[in-house]
Amino acid sequence: MEAEKNRPFIIRAGKHLRGVFDRMIASSSLVSNDPVLDVRDFAWTADLRKNWQAVRDEAIRVALQGERSPSLATISPDHRSIAEVNKWRSFFLWGYSFPIEDNLAQCPQTARIVEQIPGLNSAFFSILAPGTHIPAHRGVTKGLITCHLGLIVPRDGDVRMRVDDRIVRWAEGETLVFDDTYDHEVWNDTVGTRVVLLIQFERPLKQPGRWIADMFLKVVRRSAFVQEARDNIASWNDAVKQLDI
Repeated sequence: MEAEKNRPFIIRAGKHLRGVFDRMIASSSLVSNDPVLDVRDFAWTADLRKNWQAVRDEAIRVALQGERSPSLATISPDHRSIAEVNKWRSFFLWGYSFPIEDNLAQCPQTARIVEQIPGLNSAFFSILAPGTHIPAHRGVTKGLITCHLGLIVPRDGDVRMRVDDRIVRWAEGETLVFDDTYDHEVWNDTVGTRVVLLIQFERPLKQPGRWIADMFLKVVRRSAFVQEARDNIASWNDAVKQLDI
């Protein structure tokens, strides 16, 4: 309940208020409002695909070592109600436009690539343990779009995501772009760990949607909700440094 009270009012207000904003943003969108988008509409994704092996190598060397990647439940108040969230780990590079300098310094190639993404909001290695199901959930605003770069995709079973009524699957070195305000859920029905680089970026918009989306994100970025997540990342990194001594 405490985590819920710390959420920005604009999020707590519920589906009606957010729905109005999302409809206005959708009407101003310069790209498709479909659940799954065409990667060719986002030219910068080619750089992710071109450099995916360097990104994967940094994820393996840094994010998959020891306790460097906490569960999303540890970091984000917004994810604590999701079942099995302790099996969903993250290594943040950017969060709501705030750079995580300690983590960026450890992943210089990935840092260089993501910093060139237009409208970058968040970037992190998303790590899903074997046998995990992340139940249906939705993102907070249509002003953001999500991109996944496949880094490690187990092949001994089925690892997939449902976005609205679409089933999609990851491939190593390939990008997947989707609108996370659609109901979506994830399964890792394998004995391996799935790893993607998860990017959230601002939707290309004309007015008045651009103003609405900017206003919404400005409120969220200044909220105690986001500041708590930043503090949690800093505390986790400090603890890991002590373990490394």
